[in-house]
Parts: sequence; structure tokens; C-alpha cells
Amino acid sequence: MKRIFTIGLVLLATASFSQTKEELKEQKAEKQAAADALQAEADDLQKQIDAFPGWKFGAFGTIGASFSEFNNWYGQGTPNNASGNITITVNPYAKLDREKYFWYNTGNINLSWVKFDDKDDTTDDSSFREANDVFNVTSLFGYKIAKNLAASTLAEYRTTLINNFNDPGYLDLGVGVTWTPLENLIVVVHPLNYNFVFADNDAIFESSLGAKVVANYGRSFGKLDFNSNLSAFMSYEDSNLSNWTWINAIGYKLWKGIGLGFELGLRDNKQEAVNFANKQYEVRLANNGGVIDPTDPQPTFDNVDNDLQVYYTFGLSYSF
Repeated sequence: MKRIFTIGLVLLATASFSQTKEELKEQKAEKQAAADALQAEADDLQKQIDAFPGWKFGAFGTIGASFSEFNNWYGQGTPNNASGNITITVNPYAKLDREKYFWYNTGNINLSWVKFDDKDDTTDDSSFREANDVFNVTSLFGYKIAKNLAASTLAEYRTTLINNFNDPGYLDLGVGVTWTPLENLIVVVHPLNYNFVFADNDAIFESSLGAKVVANYGRSFGKLDFNSNLSAFMSYEDSNLSNWTWINAIGYKLWKGIGLGFELGLRDNKQEAVNFANKQYEVRLANNGGVIDPTDPQPTFDNVDNDLQVYYTFGLSYSF
């Protein structure tokens, strides 16, 4: 009799637990539905706030770091070493939109440092060295002449910060029109633009007159932030003086502005390719005692391959 009574209590407790669990699931579903409805209302209110004219500020970027140290770890080729990597990318913006005019300011900064110190090699460099080094700021002012068209002027500056600051550096100044065919899409076409180039080696780097085209698309999709910027200069004087840079950045929020970030940059610039090839040629020439090797001609615009420049960064992101 006691056994039957005990079994009955167990079955009753199990049934009560199951019923309570199902009730909790129903309550959770109701609360989640209410929360989704409130979030939809909040998103709609944010869209209305964003639609008001005035200054808008924001930024998102990627921060990543890793450090390691090995001592007497004989299973690897370098048993005693210390290594590290630090990466910082920031994409800030400040935008003003009025009834008759607008003023858009954007920036892209990508910096990183790496080190690999072989402790058994007394000549090994134990310090951090720069890896990524990108600095780009743009300021666009436009006076609206139609719903989606404006007369505009653009200033854009590009260089590096950690090493070789302003060598080279590029400053574009031009006038033309800006077209906004879609929300968050800006297309700049300036047929009158001067590309100022600053560099110690003026035999390779040269300023010139040309056309400037910039296309920028930036948008937030819920927790996802996306920005793509293409900047191209087409020289009227020599195609070797033309260049373009395309940077794409994505940030996904996980918790309170913290998330994952990815950035991909592409660039084509033959002046930089020839300058880099000449630096390598000078090193080879010095190692050869200054004797010119006829099978190794000095690099020029005619014999240097202009390979596509690429960088990418992935890590933790923060947006505000």
C-alpha cells in the first residue's frame, strides 16, 4: 500500500511539474510577443527621430588584441617566444541635413601593431611593429538644386599615421554635383578636381587635375551596421596618376554596443606600387655593392605590375 501511495505522489509531482513548465512557456511566449511589439514601436520612433533635419553623430569600429608567451615549448619550431597583435578601426561620422543644404563628414581609421619575438635570437626585434595604417577623412558640402540633386564641393585627405605620415599624402579638392537616388546612398561626381600629392619622392608622385567620383552607402539593419565607401580619382594628364580606394565595414551588435566587426579595404594606386618597387630595388642594389645588374632593371611605370592592394580586419566591435 505504501508503494502504491509513493508511486502516486511521484506521478502527481511529475504531472504538476509538466503543467507548470507548459504554463511558463506560454507566459514566456506572451511576454516575448509583447516585447517584440514594443521593440517595433521603438524602432518606428527611432526612424521618425532620424528623419528630423539636424546634426547626426555616430561611429562604429573594431577593437582586437591577443598576447601569448611560450617558454621551453619544445614541440614547436620557436620554443621561447612572445607575440602579440593589437588592432583598432574607427568609422566616425558627423552629418548635417537642412532643407536647402547638407554637410557630411566621415572618417576611416585602421591601425594595427604586431610583434613576434624569438627570445633565442638576440638580433630579433622584440617591439611591436605597425601592420595596418590607414587614415581617411572626407568633408562634403552641397546646396540642393532639386529633390535628389545638389551642387557640391568635396575635400578628401588620405595618408598614414604610424609611419610615413604624409609621405605620401593625398588631398582632393573639387566641385561638381551630388546625387542621392536612394536613402543612405550618396553619389558624388566632380569633373573638376585637383589631386594634390605630398611625398618626398617627387620623381614618382605627381599632382594632377582630373575627375573625382565618390559613392557611399551606410545603413543600420537592426543590430547590423554597414558602411561602404568607394573613392576614385581619374587623372586627365596620365592614367598612371589615377587611383581608387574601396572600404567596406560591418558591425554586428551582441550586447550594449559590443559586437563583432569586419572591415575589408581594396586599393589601386600605381604610384605607390612603383615607389615600393624602387625601395626594394635600392636594397638589392646596396646588397650588390652598388653594381647594377642588367637583368634587374630599375622599376618604372612601364615595367612594374600594379597589384591590387588588400587588407581585412576581424574582431570585437563597439558602436555608439
